Amino acid sequence: MSAGMRFANLMIILIPFLSVGAAIYMLWPFGFGWASLGLLVGMYVLTGLGVTVGYHRLFTHKSFETGPIMTAIIGIAGSMAVEGPIIGWVADHRRHHQHSDQELDPHSPHTHGAGIWNLLKGAWHAHMGWLVTKGTKTDYYRYAPDLLRNRQVVWLSRTFPIWALLGIAIPTVLGGLITMSWTGALLGLAWGGLVRIFLVHHITWSINSVCHIWGARDYDCGDESRNNAICGILGFGEGWHNNHHAFPTSARHGLRWWQVDTSYWFIRAMEALGLAKSIKVPSPERLATKRRAA
Repeated sequence: MSAGMRFANLMIILIPFLSVGAAIYMLWPFGFGWASLGLLVGMYVLTGLGVTVGYHRLFTHKSFETGPIMTAIIGIAGSMAVEGPIIGWVADHRRHHQHSDQELDPHSPHTHGAGIWNLLKGAWHAHMGWLVTKGTKTDYYRYAPDLLRNRQVVWLSRTFPIWALLGIAIPTVLGGLITMSWTGALLGLAWGGLVRIFLVHHITWSINSVCHIWGARDYDCGDESRNNAICGILGFGEGWHNNHHAFPTSARHGLRWWQVDTSYWFIRAMEALGLAKSIKVPSPERLATKRRAA
């Protein structure tokens, strides 16, 4: 991977985050305070885990099992991230795995040719451009037939607009109640709603872009997936992307003790409470078969 493409991808990711950080710093004296920060962080964790634990590890890869109540809760939390209905998200992601870094991959940065313009186009496409420029619509019946037969998941997908609006309404109402003011409600909408959606989206998209360009490859899996520590922490464990591509059905993505995987901890906590079972994790022998030589 060329230095130009790595730099372009890095700028696409860092500039928006630095802008949000600057906005928080500048707005703090004018009303942005602990209530707004708490709503931003709280909604980020709730909806981020809804995507990583629900959309990704439960619905897409079936890496664990849970009952209908927790399925609904996790599915609604993921829907509040406003990344689209469950079935469409799952179909796109399964398509990505089936054709990773090949022509039919919906968001690979590696299928756009050489030259600086193509390098920039690939970085942009992988991060978020694929959402508006991808060609053929993903075939849900091909990539997610199991979910189309699941009445609960179909209902959650069809009611997606309700949950997306709920994800904006909750921080707005809480901001107003905490501060007992319309200003607090507006700040809750801005930071717990809109800015939080922006951050969750960019972290999710960074798994598509950053984690196919920057990082280590611990396992052989036939593509350019990478383990990236920053995305691993901010993305609740999703940034250990090479691990995930090597063992897609594993509920645990951080396969080494130091690889922080908040989503896996959450799944284990569910298990301890009797809310999750059949948690899939690769055996040491299976890990050894795909580990790259040092």
